[in-house]
Amino acid sequence: MNDIKCVHFVGIGGAGMSALAQILLEKGFKVTGSDISFSKYTERLSSLGACISIGHSPANLPPNCELVVVSSAIPESNPEIIEAASHNIKIIKRAELLAELMLMQKGIAVAGAHGKTTTSSMISYILERAEFDPTIVVGGELCNLSSNAKLGRGEYLVAEADESDGTFLLLKPHTVVVTNIEDDHLDYYGNKEKIIEAFQQFLNNVQVGGKGFLCGDDESVLSLKRPNGRDWITYGLQDTNNIIAKNINLGTKGCGFDIYYHKKALGRLELSLTGQHNIVNALGAMAVALDAGVPFQEACQYLKEFRGVERRFQLLGNYANIKVIDDYAHHPTEIKATLQAARQTHPGRLVAIFQPHRYTRTKQLYREFGESFSNADLLIITDVYSAGEKPIPGVTGELIFQEAKEKYPDKQITYLDTDKLTDYLLENAKPGDMILTLGAGNIWKIGVEFLKKLGA
Repeated sequence: MNDIKCVHFVGIGGAGMSALAQILLEKGFKVTGSDISFSKYTERLSSLGACISIGHSPANLPPNCELVVVSSAIPESNPEIIEAASHNIKIIKRAELLAELMLMQKGIAVAGAHGKTTTSSMISYILERAEFDPTIVVGGELCNLSSNAKLGRGEYLVAEADESDGTFLLLKPHTVVVTNIEDDHLDYYGNKEKIIEAFQQFLNNVQVGGKGFLCGDDESVLSLKRPNGRDWITYGLQDTNNIIAKNINLGTKGCGFDIYYHKKALGRLELSLTGQHNIVNALGAMAVALDAGVPFQEACQYLKEFRGVERRFQLLGNYANIKVIDDYAHHPTEIKATLQAARQTHPGRLVAIFQPHRYTRTKQLYREFGESFSNADLLIITDVYSAGEKPIPGVTGELIFQEAKEKYPDKQITYLDTDKLTDYLLENAKPGDMILTLGAGNIWKIGVEFLKKLGA
């Protein structure tokens, strides 16, 4: 990177790509990029000096382009990739750039099927508030910082390690956190055994003298061999872990619990977030913070201040006694955790709207999806958000709908096209409802549109 001045990002509007683009802008690089539509990320980057084109064309590459960074969602047939290759411009994946940046600081990489955005954001916020001045590269916008990226001059770089396409194995972090391992991204790995093998290599990549923080509640994580020459700490709700939570109190506006580290009581932590999954996330973040040298009471204060990440149980609005929550949950385990947290905080009716994400994931997990809505009172399944995938014959949201109907014959379950959802909610929503839009696509827009039409 020392000899490069101009970098072009193909798919610059994605959360991970925009974070890296922002870091390079703050480092003084000239940044250009392209995406299929405007977003808050492209607007922010433009305000910071990036030149962004909407739509993909060979003409988008500037004449002095020296490096092209490509999102994993971009196919090799993209005209900008073809143009770059024809001019022998180096083309790298997003994770390769992240790996390069991670070599410049002590990398803290958070990996896992679920919880990595929240956990990495918690770690980032604690270190930021404790004046460690970390570089931050996460996949969601921290509500406290109104950003998903920040160039820091301190010792640490905190980042998510995305396992979806195996590129997280390019990273050589000093510290890792593994939240869990699930049978997701089978379109890339083929089976769960291959996923576990990848996470094993991820642990092997930790620098000698580094640290590893593993969620000991997850059997697959516990099955990983821990390479010598690194310190390994487990965290979770089970007593067998090194850092655990006891005396848990789940409230409507947060939760509280006592933290024990190596069986020693450290004190009580109050979170503004709720749900057992966030307790586990906080334990992982606390373990990393303590290892970095943040005093326990300070870390507790910063975690109490932490307001979460956009699209993670995010309150979109509360109008006419109808509360609308949006969550990125797009895997059966995530849906169960989100709805369980909603049930713990809301005594009224839960209306869940689920937009399946990717045809491959729907094909592989439709049965598990259908069984994940036990806490929903009214369930609406909609069409699949493709995320750039080509349709698979016979694979639609109706597969999940039929499974859910069979599993929960007494529930009110509906299958609707996305463009009919808002009118359906206007006709069926009642005062006292909590409406949850669930999915990694654009389902959040339905919640916003509904609130506007409701009069909010």
